[in-house]
Amino acid sequence: MQRIGVIGAGAWGTALAAMARRAGRDVTLWALEDEVADSINSRHVNDLYLPDVELDPGIRATTDAAAAVDADLVLLVAPAQHLRKVCETLAPAWNDGVPAVICAKGIERGSNALMTDVIAAALPHAPAMVLSGPTFAKEVAAGLPTAVTLACSDSDLGERAAAAIGTPTFRPYLSEDLVGAAVGGAVKNVLAIACGLVGGKKLGDNARAALITRGLVEVVRLALSLGGRQETLMGLCGLGDLLLTATSMQSRNYSLGAALGEGRTLDEVLGERRAVTEGVYTAEAVVALAEDKAVDMPICRAMDQILNRDVPVDTAIAELLSRPIKEELDFT
Repeated sequence: MQRIGVIGAGAWGTALAAMARRAGRDVTLWALEDEVADSINSRHVNDLYLPDVELDPGIRATTDAAAAVDADLVLLVAPAQHLRKVCETLAPAWNDGVPAVICAKGIERGSNALMTDVIAAALPHAPAMVLSGPTFAKEVAAGLPTAVTLACSDSDLGERAAAAIGTPTFRPYLSEDLVGAAVGGAVKNVLAIACGLVGGKKLGDNARAALITRGLVEVVRLALSLGGRQETLMGLCGLGDLLLTATSMQSRNYSLGAALGEGRTLDEVLGERRAVTEGVYTAEAVVALAEDKAVDMPICRAMDQILNRDVPVDTAIAELLSRPIKEELDFT
């Protein structure tokens, strides 16, 4: 696995390209925008999405997606709501047996499909993996210590992929639970917006800690209903990712929630952003999937009401706080 392709040159895709290059791999990074590819190739920086990080000159950026998937391992970093279309475009150029590492975190609106299901449909001949965990792009790109979950049903293939991308400061831990890893990465974005709301409305650290803890219960419930494992969500791709994303203004989801809590509108905040805030689009799909599986997810439901149903923030909070008392560790 010497040749690594990275699909998506946003902040996270660029950071993963930097990580793979640091591991000694030949890296081709596909960018949608000509100016991004030109910036990376000529000045060795992604001016648009990761402007403060100098990149290794060995990273080759291209706008030719077929060139990026001519590789031994491909990291898929397109936004979750666009991943199916991107993969369908890539399919004719994808070599059979080349693993697809899902680095997007979300649930597809309309189909309510996990990213693993999207890949199974769009790239049926590509063994799927899920890379997830507590990762801010800028820190990974800078080579700061980071640990992630790499989920793969084939343990030997997972070990080879981990060896290909791992470095002393980027440590993949292996799992065979793709469902758990995918659910953890998707739902934590919705919960991070909720925690941002708590911060924006100055409801206190107690409230945020309670929200994180009860939110993790919701993540576990959904994962179990889909065949995932509870213990997976106690690891990096569950609790670890949630703690990071739900406690820092570096998180796009947390910072959006904070802005909403301060009284700004969703359209206003999104209008100022170029990068995608995945939790906004996943909230609706999470709730629809939970309803289909008869899973109780009141925090995610409240966020869907705020983000997609025009329910006032104070109304949604009041409804959450007035729910009946129940057993704490009820995962049914």
